[in-house]
Amino acid sequence: MKLIFAIVSDDDSPRLMAEVNRAGYRVTKLHSTGGFLRSGNTTLMTVVEDAEQDEVISIIRKNSKSRKAAINASIPPSNMGASYVPYPVEVNIGGATVFVVPVEHFEKF
Repeated sequence: MKLIFAIVSDDDSPRLMAEVNRAGYRVTKLHSTGGFLRSGNTTLMTVVEDAEQDEVISIIRKNSKSRKAAINASIPPSNMGASYVPYPVEVNIGGATVFVVPVEHFEKF
């Protein structure tokens, strides 16, 4: 058995959870926050048989698209007296970070 952790954007999580459930898998949702953009993320966890791992990862891949967004850069002013003017920077957001770990024992009560 495998435990799959998928860290996805909050925007993608409702659709992804629905598709994972529709395929017959149970999923647990944890709220999390990204370190780089400090944006809302969702960490999804599901336990599957080894043979089902590729199917679940395929569902995650199809429902967690990365996209470009403009954010304001947070560069502090220099010590030379320059004023602080945030400017937009284009970054990739969304997508998924997936971890797969072996499970020795699993019980559902």
